[in-house]
Amino acid sequence: MAKKTVDDIQVTGKRVLVRCDFNVPMKDGKITNDKRIVAALPTIQKLIKDGGKVILCSHLGKPKNGPEEKFSLAPVAVRLSELLGQKVVFANDDNVVGENAKAAVAAMKDGDVVLLQNTRFRKEETKNEEAFSKDLASLADAYVDDAFGSCHRAHCSTEGVTKYTSPNVAGYLIGKELSIMGKALENADRPFVAVLGGAKIEDKLNVINNLLEKVDTLIIGGGMAFTFLKAKGYEVGKSLLDESKIDYCKDMMAKAAEKGVKLLLPIDTVCAAGFPDPIDGPVDTTVVDSDKIPADKEGLDIGPKSRELFAEAVKSAKTVVWNGPMGVFENPTLAQGTLAVAQAMADSEAVTIIGGGDSAAAVEQMGLGDKMTHISTGGGASLEFLEGKTLPGVACLDEK
Repeated sequence: MAKKTVDDIQVTGKRVLVRCDFNVPMKDGKITNDKRIVAALPTIQKLIKDGGKVILCSHLGKPKNGPEEKFSLAPVAVRLSELLGQKVVFANDDNVVGENAKAAVAAMKDGDVVLLQNTRFRKEETKNEEAFSKDLASLADAYVDDAFGSCHRAHCSTEGVTKYTSPNVAGYLIGKELSIMGKALENADRPFVAVLGGAKIEDKLNVINNLLEKVDTLIIGGGMAFTFLKAKGYEVGKSLLDESKIDYCKDMMAKAAEKGVKLLLPIDTVCAAGFPDPIDGPVDTTVVDSDKIPADKEGLDIGPKSRELFAEAVKSAKTVVWNGPMGVFENPTLAQGTLAVAQAMADSEAVTIIGGGDSAAAVEQMGLGDKMTHISTGGGASLEFLEGKTLPGVACLDEK
């Protein structure tokens, strides 16, 4: 876990390639939320202050057939210039490392900043092919990865390039993720409670298995809870169910008992005749005990007794990790379970870690983001982290 960071290298006069996460939401060519750009500023400002020649790269969206204007990083360069208070030169090359990029880098003075075009304009990027990795490396004397949201992918700009650059270190964002999440998983203050939700149990199979080795209490809500309830012999009506994972759920409940881990499932459920359409539209609901879900109803949130049960477990914890909402949080009527968990975490004295994705969106939507110890900047990466997987974009960085 102990990786070198930007604090461990000298960059004065050196060309430093920084992989950022500028995959920002856009509408009509305008950035609608610049949080990811703002999150990258501390690392960029550190390198500028230390006299590095700062070359930034990132992907944006999923261009399918090479370069597409709507996925250009040009608007990011404009916003970055405003935030940094200095000009960020945009090297507009469909080839990413073309003549514009080479000329822009050659003209750099210490403390200058250049932003390359969308790395996914090169099809080799997602295939992690050597040619593009070498092209990126040819611009740099050092490499910094500050894109936690992409470090679970072995792409040219996250992993391949490091074979041809040195040193290779973490930026402040990745350093923080490794420090906080690493401690939570390997040396947590106890009691350690994990809360898992979301729709698909398949997404969290290995997470559940890994967390049962580490936590004192595992709370399971959201759509994935119904397969566990079915494994207990309950009928779940029209609720989300993965028949193929019932035996797995039985195994996990047995493992929890064997390990002395308290496994909490919903004891009551908010039901409706079907999924709301539109998702935030009005919906008629009833609350039933979780072993009495009617055949013609679908469970869409945890009920009030479950909210209280889960909140009590959270409030008694010293460390809480949460990944996945408790219900259809996008709907005001069905957001109460997710809100109850978020509020319990906000009120807690514990170290509270939100594992990115929908959980992060829910916490921000509810205005509780600033009450959490840490909100991960990468949903997929944090999930793989919780699984105990090695992240390619982290494994390739220099050890301390």
